[in-house]
Amino acid sequence: MKIKPVSTTDPRLLEALASLNHISNAINHIGSSGVGDINSSLRLVAKSAIRVVPGSSAVIYTCDQITGSPETSSRVSAEPAQAARRPRESAPNDAPRPGGIGARAIQRRKRILSYQESDVDIHPHHVALGVKAVACFPLIVTEQVVGVLYIYLHEERKFSPLEELLLDNFVNQAAMAIYHARHLAQIQRDLAHKEDELTRLRRAGLLISSRLRLEETLEAILRLALEMTNAQYGIFRLLDKSGQYLVTRAVSGQYPNRPLVEKLPLAGNSIMAYVARSRQPLLIADLRQEPWSKIYYPLDVRLEMLSELAVPLINASGRLEGVLNLESPTLGGFSEDDSHMLQSLATHAITAIQEIRLLDALQDVAQRLLAQPCQQVLIHLSAVASDLLNAPSSAIWLLTETNTLTLAAAAGDTRHTDRLAFLSALAEQAILLKKTITADSVNPAPTPKLHKNARPLKQIPALVVPLLRGEDGQALGAFSVFSADESAGRFAESEWDEKVLTCLANYAALAVQNEARQVALRASQQQHWMAETFAAVGDISANLLHNMNNKVGTIPVRVQAIQEKYHALLENDPYLTRNLAEIEFSAMAAMQIVQENLSHLRPIRLEQVNVAACVTVAIRAIALPVETKIKISGLETLPAVLAGEQSLQLVFKNLIENALDAMNNNGVIVISGAAEPGWVKISVRDSGPGISPALHDQIFELDFSGRNGARPGKLGFGLWWVKTLMTRLGGSVIVESNGKQGSTFYLRLPEAQRQP
Repeated sequence: MKIKPVSTTDPRLLEALASLNHISNAINHIGSSGVGDINSSLRLVAKSAIRVVPGSSAVIYTCDQITGSPETSSRVSAEPAQAARRPRESAPNDAPRPGGIGARAIQRRKRILSYQESDVDIHPHHVALGVKAVACFPLIVTEQVVGVLYIYLHEERKFSPLEELLLDNFVNQAAMAIYHARHLAQIQRDLAHKEDELTRLRRAGLLISSRLRLEETLEAILRLALEMTNAQYGIFRLLDKSGQYLVTRAVSGQYPNRPLVEKLPLAGNSIMAYVARSRQPLLIADLRQEPWSKIYYPLDVRLEMLSELAVPLINASGRLEGVLNLESPTLGGFSEDDSHMLQSLATHAITAIQEIRLLDALQDVAQRLLAQPCQQVLIHLSAVASDLLNAPSSAIWLLTETNTLTLAAAAGDTRHTDRLAFLSALAEQAILLKKTITADSVNPAPTPKLHKNARPLKQIPALVVPLLRGEDGQALGAFSVFSADESAGRFAESEWDEKVLTCLANYAALAVQNEARQVALRASQQQHWMAETFAAVGDISANLLHNMNNKVGTIPVRVQAIQEKYHALLENDPYLTRNLAEIEFSAMAAMQIVQENLSHLRPIRLEQVNVAACVTVAIRAIALPVETKIKISGLETLPAVLAGEQSLQLVFKNLIENALDAMNNNGVIVISGAAEPGWVKISVRDSGPGISPALHDQIFELDFSGRNGARPGKLGFGLWWVKTLMTRLGGSVIVESNGKQGSTFYLRLPEAQRQP
């Protein structure tokens, strides 16, 4: 076979360079305008190849990405001009043979020339067309054979070195065209798949916002997961309140039956328990392989599952909620993309679980606000906070009237005094700043104001939010969640913790406000009932006084008549004279006592009253023993109060007389006062033996049998009068005493509005 000489200035070289440029441009436009026509690029490669090899034809096949064998349906060819004028076969019968030159080129991953391989013959179809030699080039990109190029030579000669060199360049261009087209197609498929995933994930988000029941939401998410992964069975198991079992909450798939075992122990030997404990997703391609074959627990013995995908459900607070699990009877039924998608769905499921649990808790709290006392509501809120935020302990602090913090409710371990001191310091900061405080946002050393005896602590995980009143934003206290373990993770690593605790703090503030309103309402009702009672009693007293005046008033008249008629007799009978005089005096005194005491049953006209003046009048009305001293402090500077002057005088008179009785007319009485915002507070303290704490409420009762009647000429109503009159005046009275030394009565009266 003779080789035609090729000039170093062969015009085919320039033509090849121009063709390579055209081919590169065509490859760059693969996929433009959404077309991606790889055949036109490969056809251009084939035509360019036969132009640089005179008397040749070319065929290109792409190779299957999995098997690596040529795909006959992808055939692209180019023939010389004279051959193109022959009738074209509709389906040329030249498919690559298993043992042919193409298979050898693919296997060896290098070009094969037919005249260099004695054991390889030319395809019969091309022999019939007059082919004398064949060059076969594998198309390789990144070590992967993506196609094969056949150059059929119709002349009795060999390929020249220049032709081989030029063909090598076309081979590279063809390989890049196939790879580029496939890469773009894969990108488009991936984009379409991701778009489908996003659409389904948006559907999952809509399911949550539709506020279905938890089981319905979880079942809908399961159906989405099955559609997206082609799994045949899915299950949600959630951790029960004890934290010891994974309990079935939703099931979906081709097998409608629920699992044979509803509860799996968290510490047990199962894949779902393993995922829950490890808190990591798990993709198992073959359940028959160890170690999975030893711990796999079949959902149902009638189901033969070979692959499994499971992800843990961990909420924003780090709490394990449960496990989402999919299974398939196909080996390798799940991919890493499936795992990522399932983790996204698990996030939606966690959101649904958290929101539904929060809504249920708030609905329960709202009902309790209407039916239970404040203390019970606060205790329940503490337990709810620990549950929702996975917090070992929680506490609610309230501000007292003296502006000090008191622990109102707690859940979990709050026995350590030093820890409570630290948390109280955080609560003080939250109240002072009216914002959320975490353990790392303040100095962990306790504030000396309340906790000077507590030892400094290391920072413990804690989150504290203030209890703010709705009308004016005034801080009523603070709500805290914390962990006893100083090495535990921090709270508020997500906004969810702070939002949940703030929401619960608002309910706690409502409970405190509701309690205050209930107290005010009961006081108002008591005052209303008292006013109605005394209005009725006032009418009765007026009628009683009128009748007593008619009856008792006749006694002095009749005594005087007797004295006039029997004047001579009385002069000789001192005993009779003395008794008639006593009868007359007693009748007159009885009239005076009735008038004085029953006058207080009539309606009170509220006006601006000076406290110091009332105390002075009350002292003057009492015959003070020599052994008793009364000290007055701070009354002259007190603002005027809204009260009835005569009634307030009676209050102080009764309290002073009560103190005298307690001290047996020998001791010191101290009366002092102080102004508070909107109120005036007066205290009456004696140096007597005190009142037992068990009797602090009883002494104000009408039927209390203490020292009633100790002073002659009084009706003996005593401290009942004091409480009754204070209630009618819109104020209050309480007593403080340890039962061993002295008693102090505190009066609280509304300050009179200042006139402009």
